[in-house]
Amino acid sequence: MLKRVDTGPAIVACNTCRHSKDMREDADGVRGGAHLVSALKRVKAGDPRYDDVAVQEMPCLFACQDYCTVHLRAPDKVGYVLGRFEPTEEAARAILDYAVHYAESEHGRVPFSQWPQGVKGHFITRTPPPGFVAE
Repeated sequence: MLKRVDTGPAIVACNTCRHSKDMREDADGVRGGAHLVSALKRVKAGDPRYDDVAVQEMPCLFACQDYCTVHLRAPDKVGYVLGRFEPTEEAARAILDYAVHYAESEHGRVPFSQWPQGVKGHFITRTPPPGFVAE
């Protein structure tokens, strides 16, 4: 049921997410989550700035009403679940840009002035790392 992955900074993307609020999959029968995972991997592969952030995938983050969701996590940092993205390279780039700032931050808090426009309004939850709560 569980698969070991690198424990460094990572974007864990739901590969079974709905395509949008009203559409489960596109005309070809592909889920939005699968498209978003592909976009994240393409954008990451094309820019060395993203080398320190892993793109990992798994089925269902249980945020179905928020479609195209990702979980941003790193050891000893607050984690975030973001969603309601269009499964595009533009969204993937915004997520990866935020993830770079997140990976460089001390505790996972990125100043609002550094947030890419494409992630604003997409935060669903923040989660404390094991053994901590946020102040």
